[in-house]
Amino acid sequence: MNSIRDLAGLIERHAPGDGFHETCLASVTLIRSATVTTPTPTVYAPSLCMVAQGGKEAQLGTSRFFYDPGTFLLAGVDLPVVGAVTQASADAPYLCMVLHLDSARVAEMVAEHSIAGEQPERPIRGLILGETTAEMVDAACRLLALLDAPEDRDALAPLLERELLWRLLRSPAGSLLRQMAAGPQGDKLNRALQWLRHHYAQPVSIDALAEVAGMSASAFHQHFRTVTGLSPLRYRTQLRVQEARRLMIAQGLDAATAGFQVGYGSPSQFSREYARTMGLPPSRDVERLRASTDYLVA
Repeated sequence: MNSIRDLAGLIERHAPGDGFHETCLASVTLIRSATVTTPTPTVYAPSLCMVAQGGKEAQLGTSRFFYDPGTFLLAGVDLPVVGAVTQASADAPYLCMVLHLDSARVAEMVAEHSIAGEQPERPIRGLILGETTAEMVDAACRLLALLDAPEDRDALAPLLERELLWRLLRSPAGSLLRQMAAGPQGDKLNRALQWLRHHYAQPVSIDALAEVAGMSASAFHQHFRTVTGLSPLRYRTQLRVQEARRLMIAQGLDAATAGFQVGYGSPSQFSREYARTMGLPPSRDVERLRASTDYLVA
């Protein structure tokens, strides 16, 4: 059976430099970092993160999630987090395989197999840690080995991705996948999350978001906070501030212009919410990041 060292070797061979590496497997991304990194806001889409070497921390609201070769991170919905590589060096870089999850494929597997104790009675947090088992590592290694076997890739990759999904569904963390892929409340919440992802610059009320989700305002607010760890408006603020930061760094916009583009009519309100989210006012934060060499590794 393949080991965690085998997984690290496969990732390092196909991710020779620091950063994110797309692969010929559409659902697989590899990440490498030879240094610890600056805490960086990003959005985690539904995915499985398996670390083969080093360690990383993700912060969602006030909750912190540390994962390493013994622990995987599973995201069941789109979540705005702050991520930082916390264990890495030139001799032992941080190495991670990300398997992007297709909710339709997960739902199909849940529908095909009757799994005891499937649906949690109450909603659970959309980001969860779990124990990385030997069987998961072995399946991940066999999946990455297909990067060197193009003649087998099309036939075997779907089977190995399905095996990893099955391992997740059979684990304690599988309740998250079942909730988000098969639960009707999860479908409703996803509609609201997707709306926010695409319309974060627009004014919106809790009642309007609840209507998008097809839920009562009180039930929606409670369900949203339980799953994301944030209130709906705080979730929107995270999206706005992350996009404003990207615009200031990538396009050189000043803080007032970036704030306006993401939905703030008041520069002072934007500056306050930015500092509350990022820990520094916009200009100081961007200046710090421009002087840094590691903030792109999230």
